[in-house]
Amino acid sequence: MSLIKQLWIAIATVTLLALGGSLVVSTLNARQYLEQQLNIKNSDNATVMSLAVSFLLYNNDSDREKATTGNVNDDLKGIVNTMLSSQFDTGYYSQIRLVGPDDAVIADFHFDKPVENVPAWFVKLASIKDRPGVAHVQHGWHQFGTLTVESHTCYVYEALWSNTLKLLGWFLVTAIIAGLFGNILLSRITAPLRTLVKHAQAIGERRFITSPEPRTAELKVVVRAMNALSERVRQMLAEEAQRLENLRRQIHEDAVTGLLERRQFLNAFSSQLAAPEAPAQGALLILRIGRLAELNRDLGRVATDKLLNTLAQALGSEPDSGSIGGRLNGSDLTLLAPSAAGFEFSSWAASVAKRVYAVADEQANANMLTLSIAAVSYTRNDAVATILSRLDTALAQAELEGSRGLKIEEHRDDALPVRTQEQWRTILTTALAENAFQTSLCPVRSMQGALIHSEEVISLSADGTLFKVGDFLPWAARFGLLGRMDYAAAQAALSQIGSGGESVAVTISAQTLQDGQFVTGLIALLRANPDQVERLWMEVPEEEAIRNQAAFRAFCLAVKPFASKLGIKHAGPHFSALGDLHDLGLDYLKIDTSLLRDIDQNEGNQSFVRGLAMLAHTLGFVVIAEGIDRLEQQSILADLGFDGLAGPLAN
Repeated sequence: MSLIKQLWIAIATVTLLALGGSLVVSTLNARQYLEQQLNIKNSDNATVMSLAVSFLLYNNDSDREKATTGNVNDDLKGIVNTMLSSQFDTGYYSQIRLVGPDDAVIADFHFDKPVENVPAWFVKLASIKDRPGVAHVQHGWHQFGTLTVESHTCYVYEALWSNTLKLLGWFLVTAIIAGLFGNILLSRITAPLRTLVKHAQAIGERRFITSPEPRTAELKVVVRAMNALSERVRQMLAEEAQRLENLRRQIHEDAVTGLLERRQFLNAFSSQLAAPEAPAQGALLILRIGRLAELNRDLGRVATDKLLNTLAQALGSEPDSGSIGGRLNGSDLTLLAPSAAGFEFSSWAASVAKRVYAVADEQANANMLTLSIAAVSYTRNDAVATILSRLDTALAQAELEGSRGLKIEEHRDDALPVRTQEQWRTILTTALAENAFQTSLCPVRSMQGALIHSEEVISLSADGTLFKVGDFLPWAARFGLLGRMDYAAAQAALSQIGSGGESVAVTISAQTLQDGQFVTGLIALLRANPDQVERLWMEVPEEEAIRNQAAFRAFCLAVKPFASKLGIKHAGPHFSALGDLHDLGLDYLKIDTSLLRDIDQNEGNQSFVRGLAMLAHTLGFVVIAEGIDRLEQQSILADLGFDGLAGPLAN
């Protein structure tokens, strides 16, 4: 039971005891008072009646001598009887009785009136004990008889019951007022306590937040300690994240240009080709700086390095945030654009070349620069070696065109039918309207082989062609349909959970995170499926979570109360920025396959990944490896601290 409920029970108990005690005492006092008044009334009435009867006897006895002897004729007895009868009829009496000295009954009147409008239990509890009034009637110098007068108690019970009801009403009004006042007062007193509870719950959910210190001395100490804990954790996370970022740069980035070094770039490129949600087509561009050795000799190492960095920045300033830059060797810089293909490929390549040439022409030694640029498009069915071979061929042709050569070569896969924008719009809107998307499940297992959850992968069949998610995802983003697609995927996942019982993970896109209508609909969907919601895992790509932190934060806080699992997929390349999301209570991380490819042969990546897993475990995350296809990788990842794996090896 919560402390607030206990406080309310204590307050209610004390209030009820106080009011109940007051009610009982007041009722007992009223009963005692009414009982005393009833006894006094009986005594007074008996005295008055005895005097009246005595006076009547004296005035109506014609023989004064008989009065002195105490003898009374029957006529006088009849007058006395009539008088007492008249008094009995006009008063509230249960008995008037006149008994002679010889115990002969002269007059006896009874009336047993039942107690009305008063509960029997109250009559039993009140139990008024009245004493009859007794007085002696004189006839001259002799005693005529003993008069006993007893009033009805029913009127006393009715008065006492009415008084008790009035007291109870006032007590109820007082209790309601006290309750309202107590509610306001308790709300103000316990506001810091509620904040403290939320703070403790946040820490339990691995959300290290800070709270304002309350005025209550006892709570202030606790809140201050919890804030200090949160601050230490935040500082530790920041320091560890920065250490990992420095290590990542040392291992993965070229020191001069800041681009990925050759091995890591090729790993990232291979991961793009293997990812099911990656676009079906992409583009790869290479920039070759001619006569680099002569430039280094004539300009010096420092100036040459500065020039290389400037050209790398111009190449990497591509507005498409999904682009990846790398340095293949001393003179070759490259740019991977997974989304720049199809109708946009040629214009994209030309704009990048124009930007690089413009920056080069602004340099003081522009006449010494020989820059050759080549760009090729690719499809996910192409091998990395094949794409690089075509890129080298195109680059050789660009070098023949002079100091500013440019060669753009577009390659199409006949297996992927070309469709116009309007055709794609029709295909996607029809599929959403008819719920025609197909789903498949890819298992994610622990290192011991137990199923953690299954990843939901959607596909679409249209006009006899089966499209993978990477084929139509860019078009759905362009048409603003990702929110509806993600909602449909969540519906399918909950349905799968309900029928199969296993946990299912769905991917939520950045466009969806910013769609308030989708978030509202998703919350309604989660609320409507309380039995399945705990086995629903929702994950957001790392790059999109970092780029849209405000929307991602709002989304996490909105769905967290439903106990669904929340995680980051493709994590690692931007892991240092995740420190800003430590207070969201995420449940798991899926480490990007670009960091794990050939992990058993790359000691540098092993050091980085080990630190990343340790930091994630510090936050209570489950750490899962993506794209694992060899047993050697699984063995080393288990030693590095991973909890599970996804990819071909998990199937």
